[in-house]
Amino acid sequence: MYISIVQLEYVLALSTYGSFVAAAEHCHVTQPTLSMQLKKLEEELGVLLFDRSKQPLMPTDVGARIVEQARVVLHEVSKIGEIVHESKGIIKGELNIGIIPTLSPFLLPLFIGEFNRKYPGIQLHIQDLQTEEILGKIKKDQLDVGILVTPTRDPAVQEKPVFYEEFYAYLDESLVKERKGNSIEMEEMLQNRLWMLEEGNCFRNQTFNLCGLNQLQFKDLKFRYESGNLHTLIKMVDREGGITLIPQLASFDLHEKRREQLRFIGRNHPVREVSLVYSRKFAKIGLIRKLEEEILKNLPQEVLGNSADNIVEIYAVK
Repeated sequence: MYISIVQLEYVLALSTYGSFVAAAEHCHVTQPTLSMQLKKLEEELGVLLFDRSKQPLMPTDVGARIVEQARVVLHEVSKIGEIVHESKGIIKGELNIGIIPTLSPFLLPLFIGEFNRKYPGIQLHIQDLQTEEILGKIKKDQLDVGILVTPTRDPAVQEKPVFYEEFYAYLDESLVKERKGNSIEMEEMLQNRLWMLEEGNCFRNQTFNLCGLNQLQFKDLKFRYESGNLHTLIKMVDREGGITLIPQLASFDLHEKRREQLRFIGRNHPVREVSLVYSRKFAKIGLIRKLEEEILKNLPQEVLGNSADNIVEIYAVK
């Protein structure tokens, strides 16, 4: 039986993109070339790998098992280059990163420039994605690592906690003037307009859990507004009043006047756990360690000093 590495790459591309046209484009070959190689592989194996009657293309039962094995084989082959680079002291490779939207605009600028200058041999490809998208792509080996909030409770991935980020309440000016102290209790937050991120965002889920709300209770609040952008929520608080929650790194982007409108939440200072998440099977451990080192090196001391004692889960209250 003869199976080539190229044929396995084509199989993975077809599984990922679901069409001969897209898979051929990804592999930088013509569609007839890719189709011919797949047919030759199927003839060699004596099985059909894909159901051509479905759009997008779907692996057959046996095809799905072969796709997963092809993923393992190609990853093991890639280790040969890593071994050679390591033996020569060369830090080189490609790192595909997924990062959630409530982290990317605040965390990436802190370290990405320094990382690129320090490791010019590492090609970074970064995507802003929601948590579920990142986990799905990691399992399919379409991403090497995710920077997201944990714990995910997903046994298929490995989670390496990197830092803990506090939640802050951002109050409108009138609320700031009415009250004293540098913290606000949950009950008081719920008595005011609550501005929240849209559904599907893990920060929204954590807000629900922090406030002890579920979806139905949120709908019953006197006023609610949902946005996909933290900056929009802050502007709505400034313009229309009320309260929103923001993560600690986002607070460093605020000018001094707005920072005066931040309050701690309760006495426990709840936090979210930010981790590097990767596949147990396909991890590029060496490159991921370099990523972790640069993140930690460039984080503000206020964040590095946070405790892991009061982590808020990312699952929404039912």
